[in-house]
Amino acid sequence: MPKHSDTPLDLHEWISFEDRHDRRTWVFDATFLRSNWSCIYGAGCKGVLDHDATDLAQGCCSHGAHFIDDDDVNTVLDALTRLEPRHWQNYKKGRSKGVLETEDGATKTRVVNDACIFHNEPDFPGGAGCALHIAAVEAGERYIDWKPDVCWQLPLRLEHHTDDNGYVTSTLREWKRRDWGEGGTDFHWWCTESDDAFIGRVPAYRYLHDEIIEMVGQDAYDQMVVMLERPKWTPLPHPAVRKR
Repeated sequence: MPKHSDTPLDLHEWISFEDRHDRRTWVFDATFLRSNWSCIYGAGCKGVLDHDATDLAQGCCSHGAHFIDDDDVNTVLDALTRLEPRHWQNYKKGRSKGVLETEDGATKTRVVNDACIFHNEPDFPGGAGCALHIAAVEAGERYIDWKPDVCWQLPLRLEHHTDDNGYVTSTLREWKRRDWGEGGTDFHWWCTESDDAFIGRVPAYRYLHDEIIEMVGQDAYDQMVVMLERPKWTPLPHPAVRKR
């Protein structure tokens, strides 16, 4: 008899529906979205290094944020003008030397003291974590409108594939270690590979309500919810929690 691996299979269920007006099919990772994942930054998050880095309180900020496009860059540069020293530990460094750098031809936030330049260390009086996030909350605004796209989208990932006839398939799923390319082998993706963060009181599609709508739009979100909440459907547990 073959031996069964102790590691849960990465088995997911998916839902999809067609948007004929937009010539698009939406595909959603139902297993992740129905799970009770929630962000545990500041409450046991181990970060993204290759070892448990809870004490650093870096979350997913260790390597800086890669920007998606120029609009993404401009969002952060606009928000930058509203940061004050009380929000941002690296205020002087950011103001004097800038916040951007290039890595392998891609634009990203600079790394200072082994973390994103916007990261505040645990002992900073203004609060640990992302200075942009802290300032947005203080201003009563959405952090979505201040931070790099990758930062507020994690652990979600939206991919678009266009076929030869111009028809688009858009897939919303959980972020995988492989999505960082070769760099993903350098750290552990604690966020969804372990069960640490699967402790929320509401399903992820509710917890990440604002983020999902920002990514796919209200109409697609509403249709997704109808399918996720249909009666007499027993969802497949997320692989990270299947063998608790």
